[in-house]
Amino acid sequence: MKRLLVLIILSAVSLAAAESTSEPSPVWKWANFAILAVGLGYLMAKTLPAVFTSRSTEIHKGISESQQMKQDAERRSAEMDARLSALGADIERFRAQSAAEMQQEGDRIGRETAAQIKKIEQQAAGEIESVGKSVRRQLKEYAAELALGLAEERLRTRMDGATESALVDGFVRDLERQASQTGSKN
Repeated sequence: MKRLLVLIILSAVSLAAAESTSEPSPVWKWANFAILAVGLGYLMAKTLPAVFTSRSTEIHKGISESQQMKQDAERRSAEMDARLSALGADIERFRAQSAAEMQQEGDRIGRETAAQIKKIEQQAAGEIESVGKSVRRQLKEYAAELALGLAEERLRTRMDGATESALVDGFVRDLERQASQTGSKN
């Protein structure tokens, strides 16, 4: 940059010197042109390769970055494919596990239901037995009442005054005999 500034100053000096004369000589014109051409050539040589080099460097850098991005994308894609393939196996494992758990739960519910049914059957058998005993007792009482009623009716039909007095006399004799037997034991 400093050299460019020096060239521009030299060019300006030569132009000023050329203008001081009324008509510049062709040597000054050619010298001025040569200075200008050398300055422009120098500037072009200095800046253009840098422009082309920096652009080339940017392109190479962009290519390497895109290759890196492509490799990252391929790696992530492979990871996703692996996850997807593992996902199918995970789903199958979860299905098998849930089927096993459902089977175990069904078996447990079946066992609990069977236990409840057995308990209810035992309670029902106990209640049936209790009701049966109660009904048998009631039937016995009813049968006894009927038998007593029938016996009483038979007795009344067969009983007349003479039979009744014979029964009472027999009962009194039995009492006297028992009293005499207990008195002799004392």
